[in-house]
Amino acid sequence: MSHPERRLKELGLTLPEVVPPVATYVPAVRSGDHVHVSGQVPLREGRLIAAGRLGDTVSVELAYECARQCALNSLAALKAEIGDLAAVARVVKAVVFVASTADFTRLPQVGDGASDLLCELFGDAGRHARSAVGVAALPLSSPVELELLVEIRQSAHG
Repeated sequence: MSHPERRLKELGLTLPEVVPPVATYVPAVRSGDHVHVSGQVPLREGRLIAAGRLGDTVSVELAYECARQCALNSLAALKAEIGDLAAVARVVKAVVFVASTADFTRLPQVGDGASDLLCELFGDAGRHARSAVGVAALPLSSPVELELLVEIRQSAHG
């Protein structure tokens, strides 16, 4: 598998700047061999890709793109914490929150936007446990939010 950042370029993608927190927290915290990445919403160049809820104003296709952007934002926060995405031993867990109506059930298809990208970048090490949870509302009226738990290689400790 090629270096994850090289793979990003091959996919025509670039890591954004780390999204500044909107409240009292930090984007990522390293604890031992793990990094917990705070919930990331689909901000691109300072603006939400979409706002609203699934089953109402946001399509599954648009939400998939939002989840993919959440993953890019998560990776930016992760890289700022560990320095090099090649230090990722594996993506352990993703939690995808989807703002949706009570009858919307295609939560897994939304979460695939993030999961597919992580697998494209890290191969088997990108395959992870995941929860997709429907919620009434998310920060900034975002339709999707993603948090990650990532294991890093021993040699990546600073």
